Amino acid sequence: MLRGALKNMTNKVVVLGSLNVDTTLHIAQMPKPGETISAKSKTNSAGGKGANQAVAAARSHAQTSFIGQVGRDSAGDFMIAALKKDGINTDHVTVTDQSGTGSAVILLDEAGQNSIMVYGGANQAMQTDVISKSETLIADADVLISEFETPQEVTYAAFKLAKQHGVMTILNPAPAATIKPGLLSVTDLIVPNETESVTLTGITVTDTASMDDNAAKFAAMGIQNVIITVGDRGAYYHTAKASGFVPAFKVHAKDTTAAGDTFIGAFSAKVNPDFSNIENALIYAQQASSITVQRMGALPSIPTTEEIKETYK
Repeated sequence: MLRGALKNMTNKVVVLGSLNVDTTLHIAQMPKPGETISAKSKTNSAGGKGANQAVAAARSHAQTSFIGQVGRDSAGDFMIAALKKDGINTDHVTVTDQSGTGSAVILLDEAGQNSIMVYGGANQAMQTDVISKSETLIADADVLISEFETPQEVTYAAFKLAKQHGVMTILNPAPAATIKPGLLSVTDLIVPNETESVTLTGITVTDTASMDDNAAKFAAMGIQNVIITVGDRGAYYHTAKASGFVPAFKVHAKDTTAAGDTFIGAFSAKVNPDFSNIENALIYAQQASSITVQRMGALPSIPTTEEIKETYK
C-alpha cells in the first residue's frame, strides 16, 4: 500500500531514447560458451528502453512525448504505430535512410531471467540537431528521461536545453558506459541498477552501507540524487534531503525484460520536481514493475494505473 497519497496530476514526460523491435527466444536455460541449444518458441514485440519507459509513463497517465529515430522500413512504421497506440506524441521521431530501425534479440529462460543483444541502428545514428528542433517540446515538459541506447552527446544537448527551461532530467545509464564529461552536471537524478552502479563507481552493491558508498561516489562525480534498483530486493534512494530503501513486492517472475524501464517510466509520471514524494513514487514504481515481470514481452507487459490500483488496492 502507498504511504499517503500521490499527487493527483501526473507529469508531462518527454523520453529521448531507443526504439527497437524485440525478438525473444524462449529457452530452458542459458547456453554455455560454445553450446548450441534449441529455442522452445519465438515472439516479436515492440521494445527498446526508450519505448518501454515512454509507454510506462503514458500508461500511468503522464502526457508523454518521444524524441527518437527509426529507419525507413516496416520495423520503423511498426514502432511509431506502437507508440501512437498508447497516445504518445511521435512528432519528434525522425526517419533516416542511413540506418535500419534498431532491434534486439532476447534470450529468456524458464526462470524469467534474460540476456539481451542490441543492434543500435537508427538509434545510434541520431545527431544533436534533432534536439534544437525539439526545444519547444522539451521546454514544456516536467521531466526529460534518457538512457544510453542513444548517443550520449545527444542526451547532453537535450539535458542542457532542459536545464535552461527548468525541466527535471533523469538519466538511466544503461547499458553501462563511461559517462561523458559534463553530462552529470545537467542531470538531476541518475537511476542505475546494481550492476550499472558498480560499473560506474567501482563499489560493489551488497548492503545499505555499500549503497551509501555508491551514493557518495556519485556525489563526488557531480550528481546528488540517486536511485539504485536492486532487482527483486527493491530500490535504494538518496537525495540531498533524505535516503532510504523501498522493498520490492514479492511475485513470481516470468519475464524481467522491461522491469527496470517500467519502474523508471512509472516513477517519472508521479515524482514531484523537489522529490518531496519520492518514497510514494518509488512504491508506485515498484508496484508497476512487479506486474510487468509477471507477464511476457516488453511493451505488452507494462501495466496501466488502473491495473496497478486494482492489484494493490
